[in-house]
Amino acid sequence: MTMAPVGPGFSTTIEALRLREWQLGPGRPALVTDQFSADEFHLIVDDRADVHVSSKDGRFYLGWFPRGRPGTDGEGWTIAVTGTATVPGYRMSFDTETPADIVAAAVARVLETSRRV
Repeated sequence: MTMAPVGPGFSTTIEALRLREWQLGPGRPALVTDQFSADEFHLIVDDRADVHVSSKDGRFYLGWFPRGRPGTDGEGWTIAVTGTATVPGYRMSFDTETPADIVAAAVARVLETSRRV
């Protein structure tokens, strides 16, 4: 059933207003870390059980902090790519409860856009 708006606005259906189920919770971090090969990346697990992955050229970094990154308010994942002399790099972060599937998709896209020079 579609309702016509009385004035400016939008129309919708009752079905579109029904509640949805959303993926919640951290999920399986291996979905993220399994995307990296030892041939092209360094992997370090530190004394806090935090995981650090970096590209062999040092320009890509992924950090996974299961109990939160020290000095932050619940940051669980960090992805960073170092820029060049002419183009700035970028950084993304996700909290500890962000589903690993979401982080894995972001990492996959970053890796897809990289190329050897």
